Amino acid sequence: MAELKEFLKKILSLPGLSAYEEPVREVIAEVWQPLVDEISVSRIGSLHGLKRGEGPDPRRRILLSAHMDGIGMMVTGIEDGLLRFTEIGGIDARILPGTLVTVHGRRELPAYIVQPPAWLLPDDQASGRTVDMKYLFVDTGLRAAEVADLVRIGDLISFAQSPIDLTSDWVAGHSLDNRASVAAVTACLQELQRIRHSWDVWAVASVQEEEVLGGAYTSPFEIRPDLAVAIDVTFARGPGSPAGYNTFPLGKGATIGWGPNIHPALYESFKTLADKLDMPWHDDLMPRMSGTDAMAIQVVAEGIPCMVLGIPLRYMHTAVEVVSMKDITRTGHLLAQFIAELNVDTMKNLRWDDES
Repeated sequence: MAELKEFLKKILSLPGLSAYEEPVREVIAEVWQPLVDEISVSRIGSLHGLKRGEGPDPRRRILLSAHMDGIGMMVTGIEDGLLRFTEIGGIDARILPGTLVTVHGRRELPAYIVQPPAWLLPDDQASGRTVDMKYLFVDTGLRAAEVADLVRIGDLISFAQSPIDLTSDWVAGHSLDNRASVAAVTACLQELQRIRHSWDVWAVASVQEEEVLGGAYTSPFEIRPDLAVAIDVTFARGPGSPAGYNTFPLGKGATIGWGPNIHPALYESFKTLADKLDMPWHDDLMPRMSGTDAMAIQVVAEGIPCMVLGIPLRYMHTAVEVVSMKDITRTGHLLAQFIAELNVDTMKNLRWDDES
């Protein structure tokens, strides 16, 4: 787990905003290279790793999709050396004031997000409520002339919070949504080095999930898998959170999705396997869309049977997201064991109305 945690912390230290994933893709590719037989990059930037199976040709294919893009910001204006900005991927504005960021201008500039004093804000913003993003600034500490030389409208702004070990098991940082799942897929690939499997395995670190699901539409169209599993984060339980069906405890296992994006037979297969492995898991009810790559993968070409696995995460879409390494490694183990059980008859037995 220590090696996996160091890999996770390394990719958490990198930018890689939605549609600008190259910095993090290069590091993931370096780690995946010895774990797969082929590695490639799609036309829009998703990373594809193929680990061939040992079954007869033509072999069936399973796709594991974990998006690697993160949320962030973009410069929209410059006023007296301070930067106006907008969000990329959806950000909880409550946590922005005081957040350390990096402005990716002509060179990387350390900066903070700042909030004007109340007497400079409109009346409806100065009453103790969360200040709207449009009234916040990014301050680089540079003179206005220097900012004008180094920053342009459209430049990216990424979170600069370094990953933190909260305990021996919990990790905090930005972009754990969804690099925690990239780590889970990596754990799966590591385990598959010691397991014989019949099917080809396509590991995909997909792009643009936070905005347009670009990688989730294009990679499965290129790969044409028989089955797909989207691995993403889900909402972890914390103080004040509802204890119902839509939050889950940290460190107590992955979630298994159930809803219209999920194939019923795959749901049954995964929960049966988790029980067989004596692995803790939770139903993650998704009565509408799942909010994951599966929304796109499911409807590619003739339709692809999908499963969604979730890793519980606190403080989603902030710079201080929190996950448990146990949940990540258990998710990787569940994936590897599912792949090991795939055989030439799997697709024959897969029916939407399967009641087994």
